[in-house]
Amino acid sequence: DQQIEDHILQKFVGKSIALFAPLVKGRKGHYRELFQQLYNKGTFSKIRIDGELKNLGKNLQVDRYKIHDIELLVDEIVVDINDKERLQRSLQLALQLSKGSLLVREKATGQLHYFSTFLMDPATGLSYDEPAPNTFSFNSPYGACKTCSGIGTTLVCNLDAILPNKKLNIAKGGIAPLVSQSPRSIVMYEIKEIFKEHKVPFTTPIEQLPKKLLDRILFGEPNQDMDELDEDYDYDDYGFIGVIPMIMHQIKHGSPREKSTLQETYTNKMICPDCKGNRLKQSSLLFKVAGKHISELAQMGLTELANFFQSLKAQLDDRKQQIAHEVIAEIAKRINFLLEVGLYYLSLDRPLTSLSGGEAQRIRLAKQIGTQLRGILYIFDEPSIGLHQRDNAKLIQALQALRDLGNSVMVVEHDKDIMLQSDYIIDFGPGAGKHGGTVIAAGSPSEFLQQESITADFLSQRRAIEIPAVRRKGTGKEVTLVGCTGNNLKNITLHLPLGKLVCITGVSGSGKSTLIHQTLYPILQNHLHKASTSPLPYQKIKGLEHIDKVIEIDQKPIGKTPRSNPATYTNVFTHIRALFAQLPEARIRNYQPGRFSFNVVGGRCEHCKGGGSCVIEMEFLPDVCVPCEKCQGKRYNRATLQVYYKGKNIFDVLDMTISNAVTFFEKHPPIHKILKILEEVGLGYLTIGQSSTTLSGGEAQRVKLATELAKRDTGKTLYILDEPTTGLHFQDIQHLLNVLNRLTDKGNTVVVVEHNMDIIKVADHIIDMGPEGGDQGGEIVVTGTPEEVIRKSKSPTAQFLELELAHSMHTNHRQH
Repeated sequence: DQQIEDHILQKFVGKSIALFAPLVKGRKGHYRELFQQLYNKGTFSKIRIDGELKNLGKNLQVDRYKIHDIELLVDEIVVDINDKERLQRSLQLALQLSKGSLLVREKATGQLHYFSTFLMDPATGLSYDEPAPNTFSFNSPYGACKTCSGIGTTLVCNLDAILPNKKLNIAKGGIAPLVSQSPRSIVMYEIKEIFKEHKVPFTTPIEQLPKKLLDRILFGEPNQDMDELDEDYDYDDYGFIGVIPMIMHQIKHGSPREKSTLQETYTNKMICPDCKGNRLKQSSLLFKVAGKHISELAQMGLTELANFFQSLKAQLDDRKQQIAHEVIAEIAKRINFLLEVGLYYLSLDRPLTSLSGGEAQRIRLAKQIGTQLRGILYIFDEPSIGLHQRDNAKLIQALQALRDLGNSVMVVEHDKDIMLQSDYIIDFGPGAGKHGGTVIAAGSPSEFLQQESITADFLSQRRAIEIPAVRRKGTGKEVTLVGCTGNNLKNITLHLPLGKLVCITGVSGSGKSTLIHQTLYPILQNHLHKASTSPLPYQKIKGLEHIDKVIEIDQKPIGKTPRSNPATYTNVFTHIRALFAQLPEARIRNYQPGRFSFNVVGGRCEHCKGGGSCVIEMEFLPDVCVPCEKCQGKRYNRATLQVYYKGKNIFDVLDMTISNAVTFFEKHPPIHKILKILEEVGLGYLTIGQSSTTLSGGEAQRVKLATELAKRDTGKTLYILDEPTTGLHFQDIQHLLNVLNRLTDKGNTVVVVEHNMDIIKVADHIIDMGPEGGDQGGEIVVTGTPEEVIRKSKSPTAQFLELELAHSMHTNHRQH
């Protein structure tokens, strides 16, 4: 209050001014009551409504359906520095009535000046709460944008998906969401009534409907207030609200499954129109440091952000430096930890769901380095996932820094560099699954290389994945994707040769996933499989006629519950159940194939519902799974288990390894073919019924590959794989390459986004992206065979590829 008084005394001394108290806005229709209360006080005579001064009367009214700017005239005075008492009284009264705000109007010029005891924009008079940490958090209702709830994007309906074929009428499916409606439903009745009102036949194709009629069907009545619709709105009160409002209402209030289906089918995401993707409310974005608000800082790459805070010190005066010194030093230190583990290309606003497993691990690693704890045992599982060979050195230095603090660091890893830079190596084997579980070699790297193990053979270059003698020429055709600008892509054109094993390479964050998974794949999905996914921006694509199918093989689990397994995913279990149903004992008992499913009532154990285990709920501890006491974990009832094939019942078959099952079912081609392919991709150690939740990402990916190999193909399929070597040993990589080569040799095209040099060196064609990550990436640096890439470029990929080819040729020569 004192600051406002001093400011007025300095600025308006000798001038005639009017003091107004901006009144707190009431709910609709409550202004008349407010005016009567003020009039009854008898102190006030004038009131300013939407900029117009009026006499205050008890019958004064305004439009009840508008929100008005209302200021009460408190006093009109000439500011006199020797007579402060009246100014002080009027100021206190005005601030009390307005709860902290004040409007001063110069009589001579009519100019308005805003004052507030809170933070305020002097140009508009808008005041803001005192800032707190949650003011700048999009996870807090105090900071989040109200329109998008802090997500940064909003859902909009995709009219192309809603009107898939405008040549059809509504009855034939011209408006896709109405296909599920019964012809006698109330929704269809209302729509037919609308057609009658407009005197248009109901059989009219969508493209011939008058715009006014179509808009009414799609969007409802123009004056309907959709915000008032609650979860259980009364149809009789609102009538037909429109197809698009119906969809949005179901997305908001429907079941999780219904929401997911509707979102995927009929909506697209767009940047929030209010916050422009910044996720914070407008008042939070008005606070700036060196001209940048917090969202602009979060959108910078970490290298750029580090430079910003480095240069910030020079821009602050002594007082601000004293305030900000400790905070800036702490921020810079934490950013530096992220840079040390090779995450320079990330920005702080990057969604966690878009990070690879390795990136998430390295963020946790950076956090642990910052804690400076000692005497801790750290266990890392494949921290090199998604990391280019060039950045491995930074990761190794970070791990060694943890060790040097006095901690023990245990890394489960297949990366050659990390193994050779470790202090001690422990090798398990000799095989996988039931064939493993034994320590077969251990020691320092120098000691380990002298021992007998497959890992030691590859590390010592006694064995290596061989470079093919001849690179495939392909079909001579290509897919050309022009003008890609999504994320950090710099308006690039992709020439993808067909009939080859193609590797997409480049440092982390260079735009590989943006180009392949977020631009090319959705385009092909929409064209070939009638999907409705939205690719990132591009201009045009040519050559789609040369492909008849696209398959993306990722490392997502093949099932989310313990009931799914390789047998169910590959469909081999269907053939096995059919075989058991044909056995004499089963036919005597009239058992159908469903009898041998642990998911169907009849053959399964009803005590555990075919799960093989029962969950015991603990009051204050995690739930515990114990084997079913009735079936002893065999999942089937006693009668079902009495049917035998070659001495084994259905449980025994599911408990067999795939390698044993290949021999067991060699007389049954449908079963043998699928199992043989699973064995060929290196999964012979898995049991047929092994729960999918126990499979690694690499194992799940190879199960998917085997499933695709078992299908018939036309030789015009495009396969897309993302880092398929994740979690794979050198020997497993050889198995994977055998599968990829089989697919390619049939004339198909295999596109692999990869950092592993063992895959890159055997590719027929390389597309290297970069030159760096983040804003410094997004370009195609070089393309061609591995030999051409080495000759044309000095990119990080080319440099490491040159070393790898030299080592491989040396190893091959020595082996021969």
